[in-house]
Amino acid sequence: MKQYEYLAKQALAEHGIPIPPGRLVNTPEEAAEAVSAIGPAALKAQVLVGGRGKAGGIRFAETPEKARETAEAMLGMDLKGYTVERLYAEGKLEIEREFYISVTTDRNKKVPLVMASLSGGVEIEDVADSEIVRQWVNPRVGVLPYFGRQMAERLGLKGTLAKEFADLVVKLYQIYRERDAELVEINPLVVVNGHLMAADARLNIDDSALFRHKNLERIEEGSALEKKVHEIGLAYVELDGDIAIMANGAGMAMATVDAIQYFGGKPANFLDAGGGASVEPTAQALDVLVSMNPKVIFINIFGGITRCDDVAKAILQVKQTTGIPVPLVVRLVGTNEREGVALLEAAGISAYSDMAPAAERAVQLAGEGRS
Repeated sequence: MKQYEYLAKQALAEHGIPIPPGRLVNTPEEAAEAVSAIGPAALKAQVLVGGRGKAGGIRFAETPEKARETAEAMLGMDLKGYTVERLYAEGKLEIEREFYISVTTDRNKKVPLVMASLSGGVEIEDVADSEIVRQWVNPRVGVLPYFGRQMAERLGLKGTLAKEFADLVVKLYQIYRERDAELVEINPLVVVNGHLMAADARLNIDDSALFRHKNLERIEEGSALEKKVHEIGLAYVELDGDIAIMANGAGMAMATVDAIQYFGGKPANFLDAGGGASVEPTAQALDVLVSMNPKVIFINIFGGITRCDDVAKAILQVKQTTGIPVPLVVRLVGTNEREGVALLEAAGISAYSDMAPAAERAVQLAGEGRS
């Protein structure tokens, strides 16, 4: 379960990790009051999605009047499929340097992993591997002060910053253990007036451990579209692209996303229609894809339990009722394949038997692909 930034910051503060002054904001008036109290501030949308700054989810206000005006524009806005209902007004910082640090679980080694980098403020996936310091934790020992000192030395930190960083590593691991976290992240960890401070924070709690944390606020994740598809009983995750995808089985859906990316396309979503989904839920899921206004819809079915003729009927049902106003690429193989292909061909829809050429065609129709 993901925590909003303001909740993650509360956890940091409870363990003595410095954070900027901030207030939760629900109305434009509260935003004005916050800036009046703490001075120039960043108004930060409290949504469970990354890349807020680039999407307009972090804006600055120097005066109470500007804060009121900015909050009016931000509250209720759509940010990557999420409605902004609350803001966090946080004191504006004069940042000297930006670092990255996190504690997570290495699922391959089955032990906690502490990662840090002198390159902060960007997604860790965008940082060169050579610039990341990794140090694995022996769960029987935990993170003692020497562990943090070793990491600080590997990063090349000296003096006050090295001491503060070593102390912060210990505290961050304490949060990870006490909260049963999957991830505790500070990005960026900034230097202000020569001292470390958490300018942003993420805290994800292991769902299977929530019974031990009855005092934690339960946060319902997912955008409106994600919730709608989940209600149908299907697995769905929104992505940032424009080629909508439906496949049967998590593995097939992941392979489909990979195939689109391989040919230079941009997947708009991950949608696992499951094995054996009937006509109606499949048609409902396809309706959701149509509502996304993608450039192309790519349906990739390898039928085992799933019947290809049921998938074809769902496609035709949507085509005849709400319509499919964008190019549609279908790959259909497996149980009742002949019946399914025949239904589609009778409606003027061709079906591929191989995934690669179908994925490549979807990318071409979207006007994308490798040059």
